[in-house]
Amino acid sequence: MSDISQLLTSLQFADSAFPSGFYTMSHGLEGYSQARLVKRGDVQPLLAGLLLHSVGPGDATALAAAHRAASDGDVDLVQEIDQLLFASKLNAEMRKASVRSGHQLIDLGAELMEQPILARYAERVRSRATPGCQPVVTAAVYAAGGVQTRQAVASDLFAFSASFVGAALRLRLTDHRHAQAVLLETAPVIEQATDAALERDLADLGGCAPMADVMSARHEKADARLFAS
Repeated sequence: MSDISQLLTSLQFADSAFPSGFYTMSHGLEGYSQARLVKRGDVQPLLAGLLLHSVGPGDATALAAAHRAASDGDVDLVQEIDQLLFASKLNAEMRKASVRSGHQLIDLGAELMEQPILARYAERVRSRATPGCQPVVTAAVYAAGGVQTRQAVASDLFAFSASFVGAALRLRLTDHRHAQAVLLETAPVIEQATDAALERDLADLGGCAPMADVMSARHEKADARLFAS
């Protein structure tokens, strides 16, 4: 694929309007908000921390490894990475959110792109032979679309960041102008997390963000919730 084709594919799948289910998630932010542990000035540092210590070592690392496997046509390895990522997610809420988004994406991705690797992986997801976590599904979709690994990882991390900031908007932790400043300030962090994910061995998959796990667990049992995670 040309550079422009890769860019356009990345823009489409990372767009907040793409029906991946990201709109229903706060990625733990609502839990922090409910506990009164986050305010306007904390949104960007919290996002950066999650990217570097949770999402990057976990989801992004799995995405990079799964993208390489999918590009090689190794659906068995894609499934193995999917199962490993699912097992690394400590909270039921985060597992459910990832799988729900992944199923939506694989259904639409397999419909939009008639590629053997997507069809084979989609069948395994539908038969419940593998969980279908969102980052691994994203990796398969990007590989089928001809997007290179580094761009695929960076695009998905941006999609996460945009979704996180969108949740901050709806939780009234920021406004539209400040949200854009947060995304721009976070760009170097996305690049750092991307490079680290590409270099990390699959055996080292998994982040360490104990407070985020605690907030997710509390959010799961909250009396009222705006977001699914």
